[in-house]
Amino acid sequence: MTVLAIRDLTIRIAGRPLLEGAELMVDPGRKIGLVGRNGAGKSTLLRAITGQLQPDGGEIRLAARARMAHVAQEAPGGSQSLLETVLAADTERAGLLARLETERDGAHLAEIHERLIAIRADSAPSRAATVLAGLGFDAAAQERAVGEFSGGWRMRVALAQALFLEPDILLLDEPTNHLDLEATLWLEGWLARFAGAAVVVSHDRGLLERCVDAIAHLDKRRITLYPGGYDNFVRIRTERAAQQVAQNEKIAAQRAHMQAFVDRFRAKATKARQAQSRLKALEKLPPIEAVVEDAPTRFAFPEPAELAPPIVGLSHVDVGYDGRPILRGLDLRLDQEDRIALLGANGNGKSTLAKLLAGRLEPMAGEMHRDRRLKVGYFAQHQAEELDLSGTPLTHMQAALGAKATETQCRAQLARFGLDEERATTGIGALSGGEKARLLLALCTREAPHLLILDEPTNHLDLDAREALVKALAEFGGAVVLITHDPHLVTLAADRLWLVADGRVTSFDGDLDDYRALLAERARAARPAAEATATRRDERRERAENRQALAPLRQRIAKVETEMAKLQKEAALLEKKLGDPDTYARFKAEDIAWATQRQGAIAKQVAALEEEWLDLQEKLEAA
Repeated sequence: MTVLAIRDLTIRIAGRPLLEGAELMVDPGRKIGLVGRNGAGKSTLLRAITGQLQPDGGEIRLAARARMAHVAQEAPGGSQSLLETVLAADTERAGLLARLETERDGAHLAEIHERLIAIRADSAPSRAATVLAGLGFDAAAQERAVGEFSGGWRMRVALAQALFLEPDILLLDEPTNHLDLEATLWLEGWLARFAGAAVVVSHDRGLLERCVDAIAHLDKRRITLYPGGYDNFVRIRTERAAQQVAQNEKIAAQRAHMQAFVDRFRAKATKARQAQSRLKALEKLPPIEAVVEDAPTRFAFPEPAELAPPIVGLSHVDVGYDGRPILRGLDLRLDQEDRIALLGANGNGKSTLAKLLAGRLEPMAGEMHRDRRLKVGYFAQHQAEELDLSGTPLTHMQAALGAKATETQCRAQLARFGLDEERATTGIGALSGGEKARLLLALCTREAPHLLILDEPTNHLDLDAREALVKALAEFGGAVVLITHDPHLVTLAADRLWLVADGRVTSFDGDLDDYRALLAERARAARPAAEATATRRDERRERAENRQALAPLRQRIAKVETEMAKLQKEAALLEKKLGDPDTYARFKAEDIAWATQRQGAIAKQVAALEEEWLDLQEKLEAA
């Protein structure tokens, strides 16, 4: 059985075909990484699968009753807490709980409770809390309103909603873009355990290697499926390209040999028959297929002059904002050959340390030594928002290098990062996210820095550009400090790890695998407390749900008791009147007969109500 079937799919955008006759089958539980160059149509394909875009031809079919989830493009907001927002993503559960508040029929209430049990509604709060915790939200943050968080953190909530649903098929488009390294590692583990199918668009090589069963390559408007992870995809592609080159060379040699014979003997009568035969054979040779490979992406950092060590030294330094230290007692040094990656969850102070090293924050206490000739290149993703949309990469570089720089020098620096002649004069507003990232890299390295600080440099870079960055960093002659969610980049570009946590920065003795083990151990240690908190929350919620479910029963009991009290009061008045001798002198015989009959009727009504009250009390006690 196939959970998602794509057959003969054609999609055009503004008349330009992105997909033509594309095919893809996704079986239950299978996880597929969708890769391709920027602009190939990966995100467009996901939009077509979710129904946000109508294909121009072909078929997209989801299995009957299969549940699909994807990350909303709009970040959630509002006054609801994070936990409530994630829980609300399960619309069936929310609808059933809403019906509990209004339903009065006992049989219907029982059906609702049975369905809530079937969808594991009782464990939903703890499951939602677990997902939020994995994405970096502690218990206190989970109770805060979504609207209090920045856009990047709210996109994490949107991701949490999709993961919480645990659908039959999950669609993810660059899920690690708004995550730190810790949350990325957690997501890798979650996807590896996820029982459903998934289609994941990602430029994160580590995620594509560890979390998918196959790679779907979108290229030349078709989808080709390769078994295994990303490394196997690269190996197969390389081998196929080599085979095609060899085959083309063989066919070209045969053509050249036959053509030479034909040209030599075409006019000679004795060889004419053979020449004609060769011509026919030449026509039957398969056409030479062009091995069209995209131009490889290359980055090149300018080579810095050499400085004496250390280039930066910190002694008992405190640093923070508005008189409040974020990091304390920093004793660190940087040498020009250092390659350092910063570990630690967002909010622990990694960016604060980066700003201190870059000279954008001054120490609040302690001593900081910087070589007076030190040049620092600082890349921060938010700088893309500060670019002048009316300018071009060339005008930005000219402004950065100053009037003394020639246009040729400016273009040469842009070309180091793949911004060719055409892109150099393209408006900033028309550049892709990856092209803006390349411009920022070109700008921050324009003066051949001795220290390069990169804060999430890969967010919008495709896989080829990420590999180009790794190679460029390996060849760079200066120091590097990395803040990134990309485990592949950390592994290949860093030889030292610093852990930023609890207001301190310490050297981490180990590699990323050791850090994964540390995070797993911390998660296990924190689980009992988290489960206890979730259990208490579940108990409170269950009591509230029980109160809602029993409300109609309690209301009926109160109504019966009120009716019995009224009837008993009326019966007491009638008894008093019928027991008074003056009543028989003042009232007619028919009035006295009515009072006697009414007294008997009240007795029957009270007896029936008492029986109903007893029955209701038994039901209440049983519930």
